[in-house]
Amino acid sequence: MARILLVEDDLMNRDMLARRLKWEGHQVISAADGRQAVALAQAQHPDIILMDLGLPIMNGWEATQSIKTAPETSSIPVIALTAFAMAEDRQKALAVGCDEFETKPVNFPRLLAKIQALLEQLG
Repeated sequence: MARILLVEDDLMNRDMLARRLKWEGHQVISAADGRQAVALAQAQHPDIILMDLGLPIMNGWEATQSIKTAPETSSIPVIALTAFAMAEDRQKALAVGCDEFETKPVNFPRLLAKIQALLEQLG
């Protein structure tokens, strides 16, 4: 299965998502803010990143842009996970480099399908 970097500042959300992903057989690396996410993406090179957008220290838009503009991490797919559910929020997330967009509360079967589709695109 995949090595997933889960970036979520809310401890309860992070714990719930990590447990569900692990139950599905994935390895989960966790970050609580955008700066930590960028560092872990560079150090761990996960297969995919689940990025909350409303993060402290460095928000998810900035973290995604940083990850997507760095040559060593630019190919890692990023799925935005956010309560920002407006069409312009989706457009902004895609503009900074997110490959997919999932609103909170997370529809877990739909999220798993998006993860699988992005992993299949990588080969």
